Formats: sequence, C-alpha cells, structure tokens
Amino acid sequence: MFVYRLSREKYKDELSGYGASLNGQRWNSKETEVVYTAQNRALANSEVAIHISLGILPKDYYMVEIEIPGSVKICEIQKSDLPSAWNSIPCQPISQIVGDKFVEESIYAVLKVPSAVVKGELNFILNPKHKDFKKIKITNTEPFPFDPRYLSV
Repeated sequence: MFVYRLSREKYKDELSGYGASLNGQRWNSKETEVVYTAQNRALANSEVAIHISLGILPKDYYMVEIEIPGSVKICEIQKSDLPSAWNSIPCQPISQIVGDKFVEESIYAVLKVPSAVVKGELNFILNPKHKDFKKIKITNTEPFPFDPRYLSV
C-alpha cells in the first residue's frame, strides 16, 4: 500500500515524527512522535493547504510517496468508535489520547483513522518507534507546486 505526505524540501527524506511532536496535532500530544500520511495525494494536499496563509504559496514542498508493506500490521479506528468531538477545531485531547495510546502500546506500526479535513477519506498515522517501522520506506519524492488559485480564495 502507498500513502502520501507533503513535506518541506529539507524534511522530504525523513520520517521521524519529530515535527508532529513539537506542539502535538490531532492524533498526538506534545512530545509524542508520529508521522502523518494520507491515503492519496489530493488528501495530502488538503491536509497541508488548510494551514497555508492566504497570499503565500510555499515553493519548497515535495510530495512524498511512502510504501507500507503488506506484512506491516495496521490498526483501523472506525469513525463510529471515536468520541463525538474527535474532529473538533482546534483539536482536543480526546483524539490525541487515541494516538498517544497507539504509540505507547506499540502493537501496530500504523493507525488508520478518518480524516478531519475531508469527510470519507483516511489518514495513516505511522509510529516511528515500532519495530516494523523500518519496513516502511519512502519510494519517491517530487516537487509539489501548489495551485496558484489558492491565492484567489
């Protein structure tokens, strides 16, 4: 299976989880390292585009293609299994607890969760501390120019 993420050029070749751990995100609290990926390129774009300031299109992003081998176990969280406020804005500790538990228990290398940005789409959260994480590889990186029409929003 392939998943995708948009990364700044200087981070395009690493999957450390360090960036997500600096402040915490939807599926991890501060100091918990995870790597956020999306099921397709369009979702990876949307997940980043919602954070871009109007009038500024970054020019140093790369689309990163990542292969998760079939031998790597994936834990799937159904939307119906999540608390009602899992997708609130800003994100709440309620969803961070789910991701932190996933990392802490380290039973799975990958957590499959619904996207809070695009209804019906999926994100894959990678645990860089899991023993099978070394099987997950970046297979391609390519420059990703954002569509200039974002400026006219």
